[in-house]
Amino acid sequence: MLAYRHAFHAGNHADVLKHLVLTQVLRYMTQKDKPLTLIDTHAGAGGYGLDSNHARKHAEYDDGIGRLWGRSDLPEALADYVGLVKAFNPDASRLMRYPGSPTLAKMLLRADDRMRLYELHSTDFPLLQETMAERRETAVMNRDGFGALKADLPPPSRRAVVLIDPSYEIKTDYAKVVAAVREGLERFEDAVILVWYPQLQRLEPREMVSRLKAAANQGARRGWLHASLSVAAPTSDGFGMLGSGMFVINPPFVLQQMLAQTLPVLKRELAQHDGASFVLEQGTR
Repeated sequence: MLAYRHAFHAGNHADVLKHLVLTQVLRYMTQKDKPLTLIDTHAGAGGYGLDSNHARKHAEYDDGIGRLWGRSDLPEALADYVGLVKAFNPDASRLMRYPGSPTLAKMLLRADDRMRLYELHSTDFPLLQETMAERRETAVMNRDGFGALKADLPPPSRRAVVLIDPSYEIKTDYAKVVAAVREGLERFEDAVILVWYPQLQRLEPREMVSRLKAAANQGARRGWLHASLSVAAPTSDGFGMLGSGMFVINPPFVLQQMLAQTLPVLKRELAQHDGASFVLEQGTR
């Protein structure tokens, strides 16, 4: 289906969209005093060196975060995200490192916010442990993250953000995502659930989005928001990632307006061909 070891793709166009949404959701959720729990089902290594052999193999960050790095005219939310990436680099003038989702969350969450991070990969798991070693209220688990929602919802504070972004290397990942979302909503209908997915020349991603809409319409308290960004041209062999999408269940009310402002900018700045496009749609229960 898709080979997606994240170290090869760190900082690419898909990371830009995913982490833009994640950072803005966490910014909103941390405005209230009450603690929250972040559950990351496929957390990765925590951070990535862009000068590594993995990252330099295709240098996908050049067409992702690299295109935004030196800009001073970005919308506020996009500038905020780029600023966090710069803060992760020892020298803010040089793009050498890229933060994964757990590291961005670590930068934004408060001391009493809980983190529950799942990672199965034998190389990434110890790196993630090292990254999170000094943070309190954090559990790093070498287990299948698809079972996380059953284990961790509802959280003690009744406030939760869930990020689900598997590799989709096998077809069954699509069904597992939908099953996890349904189970999560059954356990806690107020959970803010973020699902990342790749845009491919296949039916599975589109079918999954339709099933996620149905699950949210049935089980979520505050509806859903769907944003996708297509930047690459289809290929004759049908392989490769054209773009990516974020499906957000129980989205913060400010998220739709933020994406309406930033998606046109991302389409313009990250386009790899003239047919780049985006979709932004929402539904209420």
